[in-house]
Amino acid sequence: MKKEKMFYKIDCLLILGLCLFVLLDTFVISRSFATVSDVRTETTAETVSYTESGSVLTADSYADEDIQIEISEYVYNGTTVYVADVQLSSPKYLYSAFASNTYGKNVTAATSEIAEEANALLAINGDYYGARNSGYVLRNGVLYRSTSASADQEDLVINSDGSFSIIREGEVSAEELLNAGALQVYSFGPALIEDGEIAVSESEEVGKAKASNPRTAICEIEPLHYLLVVSDGRTEESEGLSLHELAQFLQQFNVKTAYNLDGGGSSTMVFNGTLINNPTTSGRSIKERSVSDALCIGL
Repeated sequence: MKKEKMFYKIDCLLILGLCLFVLLDTFVISRSFATVSDVRTETTAETVSYTESGSVLTADSYADEDIQIEISEYVYNGTTVYVADVQLSSPKYLYSAFASNTYGKNVTAATSEIAEEANALLAINGDYYGARNSGYVLRNGVLYRSTSASADQEDLVINSDGSFSIIREGEVSAEELLNAGALQVYSFGPALIEDGEIAVSESEEVGKAKASNPRTAICEIEPLHYLLVVSDGRTEESEGLSLHELAQFLQQFNVKTAYNLDGGGSSTMVFNGTLINNPTTSGRSIKERSVSDALCIGL
């Protein structure tokens, strides 16, 4: 009887240890799979100045011969929404960046830190690929993960000409997208607007997310003309939006395609080193959540 109790206790300890390891491996232990030397496609890794002669930089706008940015603030359904209208001369000025320039698991940093390291003028959080073990990850023309999340997973593809398209992972492989010249693939979703029409229902949500949340989205009006959008939420000042409400808000800008990125506490917009919105996880404090990647605009 004593031996049986002892073996039972040992089994319980082993199971507890295994569960603890799985939790740590999933959410805490960081692993580097690849180091990225230069996140920018077809550009140099040298740090450039955004205040050189010929450029105009203000607290909420920037303009030079290649990049024009204008940030506006709106209130919609009791929610503060920040919209960065971006026009580029080339798709190379829209690029992705990883935390610590590293593709890996549980490798994270604040969006502002990622933006600074990538020399981005404007940045929003990406799809937090590191929180999942599946879903395509193709960044700056390099394929990092080709494992499909599910057949109906909706991904955003940024093509070589700067145009957007929405694909379902069950319909096309990551390798096929790479061979077709895709520069970026984000696997979060869902698509908010396709071909100018709202693509989400009033009840559709991301997993078990709350109906009213901080949100992050990227939209195409036409190739090289984009909207980067972040809304606040979870506070008395800003309630947050459902996916359908966000899609309704975006429709007024005549966007062709709009795609939902990671939201909640991750939703962050940074411009010229300054935090534009009020990111919060709990609603009790304003603080950036560390994420695995960011979508950037810059030279």
